[in-house]
Amino acid sequence: MASWNSIPLEITYETFGWLAFFSWSISFYPQVILNFRRKSVVGLNFDFVLLNLTKHSSYMIYNVCLYFSPVIQRQYFEKYGSGEMIPVAANDVAFSIHAVLLTAITLFQIVIFDRGTQKVSKISVGIVIAVWLIAAICFFIALPSQSWLWLISIFNSIQVFMTVIKYIPQAVMNFARKSTDGFSIGNILLDFVGGLANYAQMAVQSIDQNSWVNFYGNIGKTLLSLVSIFFDIIFMCQHYLLYPAKKATFRSKLEREGKEPLVKSLDETASENKEDHTSEFVVKQTNYASLQNICTLLTLLYNFDCDRIGKFVDIDLHY
Repeated sequence: MASWNSIPLEITYETFGWLAFFSWSISFYPQVILNFRRKSVVGLNFDFVLLNLTKHSSYMIYNVCLYFSPVIQRQYFEKYGSGEMIPVAANDVAFSIHAVLLTAITLFQIVIFDRGTQKVSKISVGIVIAVWLIAAICFFIALPSQSWLWLISIFNSIQVFMTVIKYIPQAVMNFARKSTDGFSIGNILLDFVGGLANYAQMAVQSIDQNSWVNFYGNIGKTLLSLVSIFFDIIFMCQHYLLYPAKKATFRSKLEREGKEPLVKSLDETASENKEDHTSEFVVKQTNYASLQNICTLLTLLYNFDCDRIGKFVDIDLHY
């Protein structure tokens, strides 16, 4: 088995690897938290979650087997050469196991939370059944000749295929709804970072070994990064450019909180100024009438006209 030629490149490789691991692993949590807070999964495409579970399960089988099985590693070296390095790192194994668990939790949320009118399509169910049926057939084909490297390459191909198609239902659903509400953009941003870090990790290894075998020797990992980045860009365009979220006005939000806004809109300011001017005019009219009445009363008292004083006072009281 080959060793690293450069310590700095080895450190860089590990850094990118764990950056991809943490980015991809944390990317599952925004959607889980969003579902929990809303007590609803409306807006999250169920086909996307089901296909994603199949994808990560296949990827986990590939990573775990190639990383831990000496038999499969020997078959890998026989095929690609003993001087090559295993294209699966510890962070790949940790990520895939964690991904299966978190995707299963998301699927459980779909079962217990409000789903609206959404449901899993028959097409996705059919695809998942067909994929696992093909995997079972391949297992019995590989069993007599112990072709385990070929078998896990089938699982790797499955995860690549599922990666390509799993994003399509969510992208189409966002387009049909003209909205990304219910689908966490945090998941996409972290997934984008993870894809870039994963691709950079493979490039660093190729530079150190002066060989690009790990790109086509682990074609699944290569396509995983490229496809993920491609669809992440689509989702970011949908969220930020095509269908930006309609946010409640600042005024209504503060009214729900029982507060007054620090800055009011121009329409609100103009309306309030108009009301203030009207109120001020009414007050001025009232004050002027009162002053006029007082002057009239003083004039009558000065002339001591009892009859007119009595009538004026009576009228003024009713006023």
